[in-house]
Amino acid sequence: MDILTHKENGILTISFNRPEKKNAITQAMYQAMADALRAAENDTAVRAILLTGKPEIFTAGNDLEDFMKNAGGLANPDAVPPVYQFMRALNEAEKPVIAAVSGAAVGIGTTLLMHCDLIYLADNARLSMPFTQLGLCPEFASSMIFQQIVGYQRAAEKLMLGEAFSAQEAYDMGFVNKVLPLDELLPYAQQVATKLVTLPAASIRVTKRLMKANRPAAVSDKMLEENQHFSVMLNAPEAKEAFMAFFQKRKPDFSQFH
Repeated sequence: MDILTHKENGILTISFNRPEKKNAITQAMYQAMADALRAAENDTAVRAILLTGKPEIFTAGNDLEDFMKNAGGLANPDAVPPVYQFMRALNEAEKPVIAAVSGAAVGIGTTLLMHCDLIYLADNARLSMPFTQLGLCPEFASSMIFQQIVGYQRAAEKLMLGEAFSAQEAYDMGFVNKVLPLDELLPYAQQVATKLVTLPAASIRVTKRLMKANRPAAVSDKMLEENQHFSVMLNAPEAKEAFMAFFQKRKPDFSQFH
């Protein structure tokens, strides 16, 4: 199973489990996570949700071969691809969502953190949003949410250059709650989840709803806007050059494009 789910003591843990592919995410994996999140919303036994990966890697982002096979669905306004089902379920989750991240969190691996409530990183974590390096643009409202969290200049640096940044830098810019030694990460995140489980579920739900009250409509609109640009750019020459370079294991040449 590329996605593992485990429910115990009020905590639903959803884990990436494809280490041989660096936890690269396929559409089937997105579907499994979307289904798990939706089921959790209707399960009174679940009071907190924990997302995690492997000690050496959270996720390398989209599985590019699988992504390109299914890219047509991204441009279809009538389709709801699994990736959108997952991100919508994550953004609309009423129960608290905690992320425990170690190793690399590439592309959507960083984007999805913006839709979590609490984020804990191991000291070996490296975050990146290399969309411009692939001839693409930010996704799932990250152009809006990230700058709200860290400020315009810091967001511009990370989104425009697309370079990886460390766990400590993520903490210093206010993006994450805490950085911990690798062996302490999961126990700490589980401890926080346990604290949330013991609190009144209604109080947690209402608190989260109030905090995000002004966000849902704006996030949905921004997701749609980014998706429109993303879909166009996915079929543009720059992206084709970037993906071809990736598969050919060479550096892309964007000098011919203006």
